[in-house]
Amino acid sequence: MKLTAGAATAGLALAAAVATAAGPWDSGQRTAERDRAVTQEGVGGADHGRTGPAPVPSAPSVLAALGASEGGDGSGGSVPAPTAVALADVLEPLLKDSALGPERTASVVDAATGDTVYRSKADTAVVPASTTKIATATAALAALGPDHRLTTRVVAEDGSGELTLVGAGDPTLTAHKNADGAASLRELADRTAAALKKRSSGSDAPASDDKPAGKKDAKDAKDGKNGKNDAGKDKSSGGIKLAYDTSLYSGTAKHPLGPNDNLAPVTALMADEGRLDDSAKGPAPRSGNPAGDAARTFADLLADRGVKIDGAPREDKAPKKAKPLAGTSSAPLSALVERMLTNSDNDIGEALARQVALDAGEPASFDGAEKAVKARLDKLGLPVSGTRFADGSGLDRDDRITAQLLTGLLSAAADPKRPELRPVLTGLPVAGFTGTLAGRYDSEGAAPGTGLVRAKTGTLTGINTLAGSVVDADGRLLVFAFTASKTVAPQAAQDALDRLASAIANCGCR
Repeated sequence: MKLTAGAATAGLALAAAVATAAGPWDSGQRTAERDRAVTQEGVGGADHGRTGPAPVPSAPSVLAALGASEGGDGSGGSVPAPTAVALADVLEPLLKDSALGPERTASVVDAATGDTVYRSKADTAVVPASTTKIATATAALAALGPDHRLTTRVVAEDGSGELTLVGAGDPTLTAHKNADGAASLRELADRTAAALKKRSSGSDAPASDDKPAGKKDAKDAKDGKNGKNDAGKDKSSGGIKLAYDTSLYSGTAKHPLGPNDNLAPVTALMADEGRLDDSAKGPAPRSGNPAGDAARTFADLLADRGVKIDGAPREDKAPKKAKPLAGTSSAPLSALVERMLTNSDNDIGEALARQVALDAGEPASFDGAEKAVKARLDKLGLPVSGTRFADGSGLDRDDRITAQLLTGLLSAAADPKRPELRPVLTGLPVAGFTGTLAGRYDSEGAAPGTGLVRAKTGTLTGINTLAGSVVDADGRLLVFAFTASKTVAPQAAQDALDRLASAIANCGCR
């Protein structure tokens, strides 16, 4: 199967359309897709080398076909659906590729109708690897809504000489100067210093949780840096004590995988995911005590603002009578979901699973999250029989998910009646463009899916999975899931999965 100029154009046009219109949130993914897509318009040629994106002519008719496929009545409109026989003729030879190992499952569903158009052992529960994050994302959005934010706070009792930094389970809290829309530990220090000065002057109003410090707050913080802020001084000890509270989570912070560059200890308080370098995604050396490190960084930031901290921060639960002084909030849950799916962010995955547990009244632990996520998906009417959610990230080999559930999750996210789940689709990496698919789809047979396939990857030793959405050659939106177990050559297995998804993208199959 060869990539035609029209098919490549469809990928770029689709990437631009989804980047612009899929939802109201932008974690950077859609901007990148749109910018890359726009640069390709009106340029001829079909060179698919690795030196840059392939220049292709534009094809406005693609968007018209996509619009027609969304009939709005569940019928799919005028765009025809593939037939099961024709799709099987295309997929089954590819599923026999030995690179996929001895155990393979598959499911392809028509997103407009929810009808299964192809299945192979689709109800067999297998180790899903990082495609588990699709389940975590769906459960979190259904439980909390796309606008929910996680707010890290500083609290104190009236007249107390101690502050408590209270973790909210936000792994995206950052100490970097450029927060880029994330909750900022620096901003929290500004607000805390300003609030302490207000308190010393007789005002108990806390600094705003959800917006940057105002001019007066900024001036107060600046005064602190210049040594003018004496509100942080306790006459008896010469300074204020700082504690940090991680009690939002319970159970062990240690993932069953053990210390690993893919995940920090799971705690309710951390900055920059406990990374010990300047990276923002992917594997990196991690702190063994991210909560303590975040508290020490916060103490240093307060000191820079004229708030003297007496001694080292200590871990302790916030007093019951403590009142909020300041707070800093994460980006909306929709953006956290997109970031998690695009970059396969394990720390966000574990955090969101615990947020589902908290919403359900379960302990915010591995066990509590497992119960809550499964219960939430069951409440959505999804097929959860035989599944396990031992963690929220997919790193645990005790996880079990079926291809049928994965396509059910994606179908729910595509349902116009469930707009709150839409970030599950908009967060999926785009083949050849973004996230964990940026470096894929350049092999023979897979390249036709560039720009057309959106999918979450899953990779553990001997496990390779791919689940996502694609618009076929007729403009019909389909969702798919392919799993391969006991694989021995990861690259070959990935290429085989990519060829399967590309085959759907370039097949009308009627």
